[in-house]
Amino acid sequence: MALIGSRKWLAAIAAICIGPLAVGILIVVFAVAWAYPGLPSIYALTDYQPKIPLRVFSAEGLLLGEFGEERRNVVRFADVPVLMKQAILAAEDDRFYQHGGVDILGVLRAALSNITSPGRQQGASTITMQVARNFFISSEKTYTRKFYEALLALKIESTLSKDKIFEIYINQIFLGQRAYGFASAAQIYFGKPLKQISAAEAAMLAGLPKAPSAFNPVVNPRRARTRQVYILDRMKSLGFLTSEQHAAATKEPLNVKREVNDFPVKADFVAEMARQLALERFGDETYTRGLRVYTTIRKVDQEAAHAGLRRAVLDYERRHGYRGPEAFVELKSGSEDELEDALQDINDSEDLIAAVVLEASPKLVRAYRRGGEPLQISGDGLKFAANALTDKAPPNRRIRRGAVIRATQDEKGAWQIIQMPEIEAAFVSMSPEDGAVRALVGGFDFNVNKFNHVTQAWRQPGSSFKPFIYSASLERGLTPSTLINDAPIYIDPALTGGQLWEPKNYDGKFEGPMRMRAALAKSKNLVSIRILQQITPQFAQEYVSRFGFDAEKHPPYLTMALGAGSVTPWQMVGAYAVFSNGGYRVNPHIISRITDDTGKVLAEAKPVRAGDESTRVIDARNAFIMTSMMNDVTRFGTAARAGAMLKRADLAGKTGTTNDHVDAWFAGFQSSMVGIAWIGFDQPKKMGSQETGGVAALPIWIAYMQRALKGVPESMPRPPEGLINVGGEWYYSEFAPGEGSVQSLGLSDGTPEGEKKADEIRN
Repeated sequence: MALIGSRKWLAAIAAICIGPLAVGILIVVFAVAWAYPGLPSIYALTDYQPKIPLRVFSAEGLLLGEFGEERRNVVRFADVPVLMKQAILAAEDDRFYQHGGVDILGVLRAALSNITSPGRQQGASTITMQVARNFFISSEKTYTRKFYEALLALKIESTLSKDKIFEIYINQIFLGQRAYGFASAAQIYFGKPLKQISAAEAAMLAGLPKAPSAFNPVVNPRRARTRQVYILDRMKSLGFLTSEQHAAATKEPLNVKREVNDFPVKADFVAEMARQLALERFGDETYTRGLRVYTTIRKVDQEAAHAGLRRAVLDYERRHGYRGPEAFVELKSGSEDELEDALQDINDSEDLIAAVVLEASPKLVRAYRRGGEPLQISGDGLKFAANALTDKAPPNRRIRRGAVIRATQDEKGAWQIIQMPEIEAAFVSMSPEDGAVRALVGGFDFNVNKFNHVTQAWRQPGSSFKPFIYSASLERGLTPSTLINDAPIYIDPALTGGQLWEPKNYDGKFEGPMRMRAALAKSKNLVSIRILQQITPQFAQEYVSRFGFDAEKHPPYLTMALGAGSVTPWQMVGAYAVFSNGGYRVNPHIISRITDDTGKVLAEAKPVRAGDESTRVIDARNAFIMTSMMNDVTRFGTAARAGAMLKRADLAGKTGTTNDHVDAWFAGFQSSMVGIAWIGFDQPKKMGSQETGGVAALPIWIAYMQRALKGVPESMPRPPEGLINVGGEWYYSEFAPGEGSVQSLGLSDGTPEGEKKADEIRN
């Protein structure tokens, strides 16, 4: 009887325990049966099409920029390094290849941890569950969401292989800094492809999925380091790393990129132009379908243009003195956090580093730069700002504790004080054969000023426009040897479109009768005006449109002779190419082709090449003579510095300086390359009385050509048919002078004395 009684008690206890469990199981089965048919289709996974950003490349295939909400490089599972896979498994789901999508052991372990340590909640999401969440479910933390997440994980595991699920995870997961997927993160954080990362770098990346902001090595390096060490320890305990490998990885210093837009070639303005052109053609798909835009930009050319422009702008700043610190902050404790906060909204401009002054005297400045690196500036490094380091300096210009300054390193690595420029500049170069743009820099710093001065800045060209007036005059019978009077002139308001005009030469001097060739080399304003009087402004207005200029932006007044109209550097590079290539109009273009992510060509440039007679806009003889005249400009004229520094005889070009020194230009070329340099203020104002095209703009052009023409043999143009040479000068055969004759123009100033003198010269 006792045995029977004990059995009844056991049965009762079993019923009490098993009953609720059975009911629970039935409820779960019912819930699964009810919810499973309503789960979303996983077609998005079986036909995985990740959002791939637009990427812009140089002619050599180097990345210039990328655009899209998601920065992603899709990588095949087989191409993912073993170390990266192991780091992810150690960090997120070491039993991934053992469970079926939901890790029961992991759930029990997390539940136990949450009961024993309620302040440190653990989750039990597997890699498959994270894939389900990323594609189909919100991230809200509710039991319902977790239930659906688990069901979806089971469904995914029943359809896709483990390796395929892992591949989707590796490419899809968000890892901070707009990076999606580990291949993109490796490039963004470490500047290298995924296949080149070390165990230490793999552990750092594997720590990001848990909390991309909290463990971001750029924003929170200490927390990221703690997470990295934890994952390295896990990799060792799981047998993925030996003790020696673990020790080496733990000690390895990581070079984390702080500048997330650091591309191999600095071409922000080019990348933005490519983005806009792609968007016009492909619309919203531009940022998601993996378009690849290949530009005509060449690495060496772009680097030379970028460096040359920045150097010339900073040289201008040095010539005009230090304006004072950018800002002042009130330092209380001087702690690292306080200093970092002070620099939070002040970005570095490449090698122009923002720093907060900790201590300042006429002999030494100590400052703090972002990231904690101290700066010490002394000796020659203080010269530029010496006036701001004395007690006599005005308070708003004085460098003192709390001042925000800029510093840069010289060739020897010594720090020196500099300042962010107020002036802007632009440079563009292209092949005159087909219009392929080889370098384009639209301003000093794209991140500071996104206005593209190459394509958007309408400025007066000044004397750099004179060659087009001279070219027009050749078609009207004038020649390089035509004598023209460089003498004072008074222009009626009806001929200027304004008021009485008394133009002068740049140097204020007049040299009397001189040949057109010499007048162009010396950039004589009075000669250009008399040429335009002879050929008429109306003819010149029509003529210059052949070069690609807008006629309405060059009103038919005598002021056109001095470049009073409006042009862009983009127009100028195409216009000067006409002289370089023998008279053909080729349009500048910056994109060679656009492909999808598989390499299929979606669009391709089909430029017209020089030599197609349908694109001829001026006589080949005209182009040859103008090139020879502008060659004099670079040999002994206003741009003689170019010939002297480059030591080449095949250069040609023209300087340009506008009224009151508001704009400075140099437009020049060789048979294989045309380059245009401009410098000025966005809000037009005087740059300084000495800031001519030859002083301010020409150095940009020279710095570029020194590298772009390196190894390019000299190439002098050959005279075309229909030209004859008399006394060392070139003439159209139909306009050739007779023996001893002298063509003259405008030798009189209108007075009786002037007429008498002109007759003497003519005879």
